[in-house]
Amino acid sequence: MSRASDRAYSQIRNMVLSGDLAPGEQLREEQLAEICGVSRTPIRDALRRLESESFVRRNDSQRSFVADWSLDDMEEAFELRAMLESHAAARAAVRVSPEQIEQLRRCNQAIYRAIAGDAPDIPAFLEQNRIFHAIIMEASASQRLALMLSRIIEQPVVLRTALQYDREDLQSSGREHDELLAAFGRRDPDWAAAVMKSHIRRAFHAYADAHKRGSGRQVEGG
Repeated sequence: MSRASDRAYSQIRNMVLSGDLAPGEQLREEQLAEICGVSRTPIRDALRRLESESFVRRNDSQRSFVADWSLDDMEEAFELRAMLESHAAARAAVRVSPEQIEQLRRCNQAIYRAIAGDAPDIPAFLEQNRIFHAIIMEASASQRLALMLSRIIEQPVVLRTALQYDREDLQSSGREHDELLAAFGRRDPDWAAAVMKSHIRRAFHAYADAHKRGSGRQVEGG
């Protein structure tokens, strides 16, 4: 794939992640080509790649839209994530190194700092949360598991979920991370798996509540 296609892919993907391109919004090649500063051919390549990753959907008339997952789709994704990440946490509990435990501890301290201000720093929370889970995946020592998870966990979902968190939700996330650290310290795979599963189920309910509120606003607005 050309550099122009890679650049267009990254820029369009970032616009989806940030919400600049909203779920359900039509993607017009001419407009995207102007925004990205490339011709329409790299845009087509980028859209095909984004479609294969479920960021973009194409209708029967071959028009492209930002993907808008149904709540059923998202519940299935969260269920799969809970199964895979709880298995990763169980594996990590018996494999994690003291250095990785310290990295996790520092990361969770950064999460608490991000949410301590008058206005929680959501980008910092998201970045530290991503690193925290990435360290667990690394400690699980399973490339196959990491590959499967990479197909399920996408930042648009994580971002939309985190944006709906109130301070108590954010603090609960940190406390659940603390309990994971305790399970890792005890080398207890069952405990680690149970905490991770409940951690992700709570995230799903935050997403579901936001989805329902959004659907209600759409109905009220006609």
